[in-house]
Amino acid sequence: VQLQAFGGGLVQAGNSLRLSCAASEGTFSGYTLAWFRQATGKEREFIAAIKWTNSNPFYADSVKGRFTISRDNAKSTLYLQMNSLQPEDTAGYFCAASRTIIHSNLRVPSSYLHWGQGTQVTVSS
Repeated sequence: VQLQAFGGGLVQAGNSLRLSCAASEGTFSGYTLAWFRQATGKEREFIAAIKWTNSNPFYADSVKGRFTISRDNAKSTLYLQMNSLQPEDTAGYFCAASRTIIHSNLRVPSSYLHWGQGTQVTVSS
């Protein structure tokens, strides 16, 4: 499956943004999907993951309560609703997919076989 992320931009602190990730080739059928981010000079950081069944989304503590991951399987599209954005949320945001991944590896970037190209989110103070 080919992934394409979009929806990033420049926003002021406290505002919201919604990212999308669409399957440009193939579908998301059976895939666990996730969002990661990577700030300049830092390692790629797990944000959230959601399974094919839409059950029990899993979040990093740093975004819990502010970000919401969701998916529309009929449209093969993944979303990340980001509220109360802060300057420390500034990063490139990447979507990822994998068919075979166990729960304990959801946070691990190397567990995902397919990646989107990333979309930049910049939050000004």
